[in-house]
Formats: sequence, C-alpha cells, structure tokens
Amino acid sequence: MASEMTPSILEKYAEVLIWGMETARSRKYKGGELVLVRFDHPALALAEVLYDKLVDRGMHTLIRMIPTARMERSFFHKAGNRQLSFVPPGETPLMEALNGSIYLHAPESLTHLQDVDPRRIGKALLARKDLRDILVRREEQALYGWTLCAFPTAEPARRAGLSRRRYAEQIIRACFLDDPDPLSRWKDVFEEAAAVKKWLNGMGISSLRVESAHVDLVITPGERRKWIGVSGHNIPSFEIFLSPDWRGTRGVYFADQPSFRSGNYVKGARLEFNRNGSVKTATAEKGGEFLNKQIRVDAGARRVGEFSLTDRRFSPIDRFMAHTLFDENYGGRHGNCHLALGSSYSDTYDGNPAELTRDMKQSLGFNESALHWDLVNTEDKTVTAHLVSGKRVVIYEKGIFTC
Repeated sequence: MASEMTPSILEKYAEVLIWGMETARSRKYKGGELVLVRFDHPALALAEVLYDKLVDRGMHTLIRMIPTARMERSFFHKAGNRQLSFVPPGETPLMEALNGSIYLHAPESLTHLQDVDPRRIGKALLARKDLRDILVRREEQALYGWTLCAFPTAEPARRAGLSRRRYAEQIIRACFLDDPDPLSRWKDVFEEAAAVKKWLNGMGISSLRVESAHVDLVITPGERRKWIGVSGHNIPSFEIFLSPDWRGTRGVYFADQPSFRSGNYVKGARLEFNRNGSVKTATAEKGGEFLNKQIRVDAGARRVGEFSLTDRRFSPIDRFMAHTLFDENYGGRHGNCHLALGSSYSDTYDGNPAELTRDMKQSLGFNESALHWDLVNTEDKTVTAHLVSGKRVVIYEKGIFTC
C-alpha cells in the first residue's frame, strides 16, 4: 500500500465512495440491500475498510477480486471462442438483484493486452452486454446505484511520469481526502454544478459547435435531453455531460490526451464523422489498429454516446494521470471536453428513465453499444450553443462555463 494511503485516508475514501454510491441513486438505501464491491488486488486495504463500513450499514455485501494482469493475459491469449463468450451461471440473477456496486481500480499493468487481437477482447465484451443492460434498467428504475475510484499503483504513476508517492498525493488532492471534511467539499461541488446544469438545461440548445486547434465538431443534444454530472457515479467527478442524439454529430474530433484501454495504448486519436453521425475515418499516432477494431465491436461503437465539459474552477486535477477517471475530469489550464464512443446514458433523458423503451431510445437517438470509450481533449476551446430561438451563445471558453 502506498504510504500516503494511511488508515485515516482510507477511512475518508471509503466514506466518500459510499456517499457517491448513495448519491448516484435517487432512492434512499436501506439495510438489507445487496452491494457488490469489485477491486484489483493492490486495493485490498481499501476494500477491507469499505466492507467494514457497508456491513455496519446493514448491507448484504459481496466481495469480488478482479482478475490480475497475468490472468487476463492467459485468458485472452489461450481462451477458445466458447470461453471468450462464457458467462458464469448465476451472473444474470445476481445482476437482477443488485442494488449497488463500487469498483476500486488499481491496475498493475496498462498495456498487458497490446499483443492480443482486439476482436477477442470485443467478443468477451459483447458476451457481457446483456448483464450491463440489466444494470442499466435497474438504474433507470432507481433500484441500483454505482460508483468507482482509483487506488495508486506503480504502473499508472510511471506512465504519468510520477513517483507512486506523488501519484497517491494527486489522488488524495483530487478526491479532497486531505480535507478535514471531504463529504462537505463534495456537497459544495454538487451544489455549484447544479447551478451550471440548471443554466444549461434552461437555454433551449439545438446544437453545439466545439472548436479548438484540432477540433471542429457539431454536437446535437437532441429532444428530451438534460445535462447531468457530479452525481456520485465517479470519485472524483467534476464533469457536466449529456448523451446527445448521435445522428446529429458531424465534423472532426481529436483526443490530445492518450488513452489506456483494455490493456492497450492509444495516442492522438482523430475521428471524422460523416453527416449521418457515424465515424467515417479513425486514425491515431499510436494504437490505430486497436482503435479501428474497437469501433467495429458493434454498430453503435462508431457513434457518440456522451459529450462532456469540465470547468477548471471545479477540478483540482492539473496533470495527466494515465487513468481515464482523472483525465476526463482534468481542470488544468483549459479544462477539458471528452467525447465517448459507444453506449449512452439514459439518465440524461429529461423524463423518467424507467419509461424509456428500446424503441423510444432509438427514436430519440440514444446510442446503444457494448462499448463506452472516453476520449479526452484538453486544448483551449470555445463551445458555442445555437439556440432554438436562433441566438448564438458562447457557453464555454478558457476552460470555464460562461454563466
């Protein structure tokens, strides 16, 4: 365990994570509900503290360790097609009964699957899509909430150019764990973000134009949409986002931040969208083959599922962390936007998500996919809203919302 993750810090981290899970679900938790804690082995100490606190709250708590990097290499190199598509007995009823989950991400390696055919990774991803769909439905019904976090390990620290001590310090600062009362700080951010979301949701935006040195992109929010964010789902999280109507996406998007995904490394991803809202060409300085095979996982993998903006006034994250959880919430000098290819979030629907049928989602342009891949741009940018009234309003520049 990194020396900075002291017992006091672990206690605070666990309390913040439980707050995140509880905040992410509109229905209040009560004793006897079922919570799953998944963790990578290096995060065992945090998992133990979290388990203790959940048991104290009367939760039925399941603990599951994520396969190690070595296990994942063995699986994706050696598994046959039936093994790649295998879903263990009991997984479906577990997902149908689950009320909450917390994931403690502590990777020992970030590129251990770079020599694996991405189609094999995609096959395993597709096999578990039905399980994810169950959790989406339960979340829409306010029966399920989730959150996740990162625990400092040597590999992402090295990739970020930091010692593990400095990396741990960055996590502690970003999650307000060095504050005497982290929950109070998170509640303050929650309220500040609520004011921005109210402003955005009252504007009547028909489209957004995002412009930076390497981005010229049109995003169409779509009908029955709302901006959400700082909802407890991720710790830390400072982003404000929506799931746009994928059919109205066009132009060029560039991710200047590298991305580590499924044991692979992608740098300088450039996406060009056709007028139908799908990726026409995808290139990258590194990892281009993996990028192109990932966006062919299914039809929705070539479409946008999320568009997000982070105000640098909210976020204390000011450097690359080699971890999407932090990089998509980068504050720094210019804030950031990120675009996710793949699945959309139904809680950006401005009505009751539980009423959304598959046909309704399709007609409203909510994207569906086994993929959800966040690609981050931290360039100085301007975001201009074209309103239904015909007016144009700059809503974001120099890394901040203009409200």
